[in-house]
Amino acid sequence: MQTLRFGDKGLYVRYLQAALLRAGEEPGSIDGIFGRRTERALTGFQNRFGLRTDGVAGRLTRAALYPFLTGAAVSILREGETVNDLADRFGTTPGRIRTANPSAAWTKGEQIVVPLGFDVVFTDVPYSAFLTACVLEGLTLRYPYLVRFPIGASVTGKRIEAVRIGAGPLRVGVNAAHHANEWITTPLVLLFLERYLSALSDKTEIGGVPAKGLFETSTLTLVPLVNPDGVDLVTGALPEGDSYYESARALSAFYPSIPFPDGWKANVSGIDLNLGYPAGWENARAIKFANGFTRPGPRDYVGTRPLEAPENRAMYELTVADRYDRAIAYHTQGCEIYWEYRGNAPKGARALAERFAEVSGYAVSDVPYDSGFAGYKDWVIGTLGGKGFTIEAGRGSNPLLIGNLQELYAQNEPLLVEALRDT
Repeated sequence: MQTLRFGDKGLYVRYLQAALLRAGEEPGSIDGIFGRRTERALTGFQNRFGLRTDGVAGRLTRAALYPFLTGAAVSILREGETVNDLADRFGTTPGRIRTANPSAAWTKGEQIVVPLGFDVVFTDVPYSAFLTACVLEGLTLRYPYLVRFPIGASVTGKRIEAVRIGAGPLRVGVNAAHHANEWITTPLVLLFLERYLSALSDKTEIGGVPAKGLFETSTLTLVPLVNPDGVDLVTGALPEGDSYYESARALSAFYPSIPFPDGWKANVSGIDLNLGYPAGWENARAIKFANGFTRPGPRDYVGTRPLEAPENRAMYELTVADRYDRAIAYHTQGCEIYWEYRGNAPKGARALAERFAEVSGYAVSDVPYDSGFAGYKDWVIGTLGGKGFTIEAGRGSNPLLIGNLQELYAQNEPLLVEALRDT
């Protein structure tokens, strides 16, 4: 996050405002406008933390704000300080601190992770690669049994990350945001992850099912942001003037009927990532070329070969290595569940899709022919022989606003719980 000051606007100002709000300040609306109220909130924060009160979010101020983005701080244990003392000092609970420090000896000078007194996952701001990394860092600090690892890098070199939780034999893979303007699927799956981890820690239920039972019978691997560059383009983390932004804008000019950047689904090079897998790719190429998508652009360009995009290769390699029993790719639009490829699906896939539909209220649907090739689900079913599903969450115009998140979550929490149940 760059230096921010009065008069600045944009996504990172929204993150600054959200962090200040978490820190107990009053920046006003989380609107991305660095006005006088945000400036006063920032100077108040700086005063509390012994920083220069200049109202500028410079390097030291940003470092002090960082725990309010990740939801976790690190403290050096004082002489005689107990876990209860630490909880009182940071406004959190002893239980949260113990969960984050399972091997602590509680001795003076020891470094202790302190989960702060709020949830990690943001539900009021658009997402980006930066914010996703903050959330993943915070969750792995709070819940050290969550495994976080890179699976590859995007066109611009951003890390594509996965997390893994569970000790059971049922292998479940979930991914989100193949399409840039469907970025809301990233906080959707992250919110599920946090609530699952919290239920595990508290020995309670998620979606009416004991979390411990899900942990013991399944292993969940989650890739919350497949297309970090594209999402950054759509949500504003990639600014005007950046070379990749301007390149994408030039590509978009060949498709003037598609709004820029809101209509952008592809990676930053203009390849549609959900048309990049080796499952009828030639069919997808013929269909999309016939529809006029013959060059890189905002959507529906298949590239020059399967797995050309580094984001596709990262997902391919992870999925081949893991061989999921159930693989779910999250998209938006339609409240539908797609479950087959060219009329074929593994035994039990239709029944599982119907269970997903029953708990979510979504419809089990046949894939339109023009959209039936070269997608992640298609490849999982057609080549790997696994159960593959595309979940089209929500309705409206992409990109869906962050205000839709809670409704989407209510629909999809029971679906994801069902995906982890060994039934």
